[in-house]
Amino acid sequence: MPASTLKLKLQSDMKSSMKAGDKARLSVIRLMLAAINQIEVDERIELDDSRITAVLDRMTKQRRESIEHFSSASRDDLIAIEEYELQTIREYLPELLSQAEINTLVEQSIQASDASSIKDMGRVMGLLKPQLQGRADMKKVSQLIKSRLDTA
Repeated sequence: MPASTLKLKLQSDMKSSMKAGDKARLSVIRLMLAAINQIEVDERIELDDSRITAVLDRMTKQRRESIEHFSSASRDDLIAIEEYELQTIREYLPELLSQAEINTLVEQSIQASDASSIKDMGRVMGLLKPQLQGRADMKKVSQLIKSRLDTA
């Protein structure tokens, strides 16, 4: 199976960062490649672009949570580092969807799954996750679905 295009882009950008002497960017790219390689070694497979997107999406979630924690602790120095990492990782993910697009997809998924109560949330999330992976904050999407199903 050929290497994923996303992984090849990361490897190419790593080389470019080395040549340019951009240590901060190089560090973030190495973090991403290490996370990808860890899964490949553990599972003895080569990840495709969709799995790599899921890994990078998980990394963005970790950065957002860290920023929240550092904000409550007034650690502006660490917030700046996490925001830079988050921004760099986002460059390799698909473009974020607008709130209107997310609302439309949520409504379509609720209708497609015949969801009528909060008990049906798993079915709705199952339909949405492949469409939104890396393109939306799934925590916010989850809250949106809960609010829609509570009023349904």
